[in-house]
Amino acid sequence: MTHHADHHHITNDGGPRLDEEPHQGAAVAWDERYRSKPQIWSGKPNVQLVREAAGLHPGKALDLGCGEGADAIWLAQHGWTVTAVDVSAVALERAAVNEKVARDKASVHAGEDAVPSRIQWLQADLEEWKPEGEFDLVSSQFLHSPSLPWQGPLRAAAAAVRPGGTLLIVGHHPDRLPPGGLHTSHEMLYTPDQLVQELDLDSPGWQLEVLTTRDRLATGPDGQEAVIGDTVLRATRLP
Repeated sequence: MTHHADHHHITNDGGPRLDEEPHQGAAVAWDERYRSKPQIWSGKPNVQLVREAAGLHPGKALDLGCGEGADAIWLAQHGWTVTAVDVSAVALERAAVNEKVARDKASVHAGEDAVPSRIQWLQADLEEWKPEGEFDLVSSQFLHSPSLPWQGPLRAAAAAVRPGGTLLIVGHHPDRLPPGGLHTSHEMLYTPDQLVQELDLDSPGWQLEVLTTRDRLATGPDGQEAVIGDTVLRATRLP
């Protein structure tokens, strides 16, 4: 579900702007968004995902709002079996192509037969869809959309983490956006403390590993640079 923003860029053009009409569903709006360009995001995995997940033991992962697939592909390349969910069929088609390209390159590099897929691409609207089963890692990277309040999907994300597993949530901090940057309302964004309160992560069943806001230099579509803030939360569900 592409309710995330590519955080390699601030955007007046490539960020999480969706002017959805009342008659439009999220899938229609996001499909149109993706069709507007041959590639929306950078093709690189989110930097906070790489930083926080690099030291985790691979297992089953759930990637919410996978977009064109960079995060899911990175996880698969590092041993994870991934369920990657997005509302846009157009995004998922691109993600599957990107995965095949990455697997073909890996096969050539290793001099072996085709590398098998470790990713299940799943089209679903997170406003209605709920994960089945439990996961060793549940990742939500920049899940921001005017049509989707973040509280419900992120509560479902937390509920899908198995005992001993990891919840990783990254988003734009509402007070750390560049002027004239992302086209969002503060209701779409969240602070670290808001995540903890809304998801009840200060309860005895969770251990907070990372709870912070990290500054990051971002480049806009016209080459302008600005420092923005990423809300980062990593928590372990206690056995």
